Amino acid sequence: MMRSRAVKVLALLCLPILLALAVNLRAAPGAAAVKRAVVLDVNGVIGPAMADYIVHQIAAANPAADGIIILRMNTPGGLDTSMRQIISAILASPVPVATFVAPSGARAASAGTYIAYASAIAAMAPGTNIGAATPVQLGGGSLFPGGSPQQKQSGKAAQPQEPQDTETRKIVNDAVAYIKSLAALNNRNADWAADAVRSATSVPATEALSLHVIDVIADNVPDLLRAIDGRTVTVAGKPQRLATAGLAVVDVPQDWRTELFGLITNPDVAFILMLIGIYGLILEFFNPGAVAPGLIGAISLVVALYALAFIPINYAGAALVIVGIALMIAEVHIGAFGALGVGGIAAFVIGALMMFPAPVPGFGLSAIVVVVAAVVSAALILLGLAVLLRAHRKPVVTGSEALIGAEGETVAWDGEEGRVRVNGEIWRARAAAPLQAGAPVKVLKRDGLVLRVEAI
Repeated sequence: MMRSRAVKVLALLCLPILLALAVNLRAAPGAAAVKRAVVLDVNGVIGPAMADYIVHQIAAANPAADGIIILRMNTPGGLDTSMRQIISAILASPVPVATFVAPSGARAASAGTYIAYASAIAAMAPGTNIGAATPVQLGGGSLFPGGSPQQKQSGKAAQPQEPQDTETRKIVNDAVAYIKSLAALNNRNADWAADAVRSATSVPATEALSLHVIDVIADNVPDLLRAIDGRTVTVAGKPQRLATAGLAVVDVPQDWRTELFGLITNPDVAFILMLIGIYGLILEFFNPGAVAPGLIGAISLVVALYALAFIPINYAGAALVIVGIALMIAEVHIGAFGALGVGGIAAFVIGALMMFPAPVPGFGLSAIVVVVAAVVSAALILLGLAVLLRAHRKPVVTGSEALIGAEGETVAWDGEEGRVRVNGEIWRARAAAPLQAGAPVKVLKRDGLVLRVEAI
């Protein structure tokens, strides 16, 4: 017993020593974990799904484990709201963020230019370009269309045409002030940035470097890490010296959640889901108890409305689509010889084209989707009309009309009144002449619960 107690005391005394040894081994230089260079692929439109992906990964970054976050970018632009979410995350990130326009042939246009200016490091691969940062309106093209394509491509400042309306000037001046503030944060060329907004100027990598639009040109991510090693940048408002040589490059792809979010916020998919939702609820309304159309329609409509909350849409166009569907349904029930149906299809197509007017790449409705949806809707109208006409041509089998002309036999008769059996039912009947029991009769008319018959 004394020996057992001595062993326990010895174990308790050795425990702190073992813990300290474990900590020392973990902190030893040879056992230290290599920091990562997290690479996020920004390939495509800057939209809600892309913003969610980038913001989530930046928020998950750990300064103790991540040396830098690299946005490997190839984008034609995107939505202003999504762009500002990304920029806010970059500016607040405790880990330095670099925007790398790559591979060769890639571009950082429109929203991509703002994101590059907000990043601690802006880099480009050979054969890439940056610029064309002019904001666009929902219903039209460039706010400042001044400058020829040659001027825009060469990077020479075109003479901007001052917009006539106050709203346009406010939008452009706000964009200019925003990108200038980003240029001041990272000591980049603010004058060129203003030209990129006002005149849609775009420059290749070599010219961007000479104009101090970017910090470095690199062939790939490892080359970029070597080129920026030792530079001092501003991270979360404080100067920080980069130590990027030897970082382990880790690509972090988009997860299933981001891919699903990107799928449902695609205008084509959102539009199709909206139609499925509307038609499903209509079928359930006209066929109560079917369950499946209503269930599928309700789920599709809720998902579509969720997606449309993130996409710039024209509500007048959406209203026209709904009016068009209502007119097509009215055509089936009223039968206006095609007038309501044609008007409904026209309203549907015009509304669909108006619904997604933004000239932002990737956020317009495909013409093929509009045509297919219109054809399917027209086919549903024709199918409904065919069913309606077939129902009108069928003989009446219920109600008073079904009894007119029906044949039966006399059950009992007394004077001008008696009882007859018609379609398996016993009815009171009257006739102009007396009838014999068992005599075949034909129904001429119905007066309430009394049939007018005659002998056959």
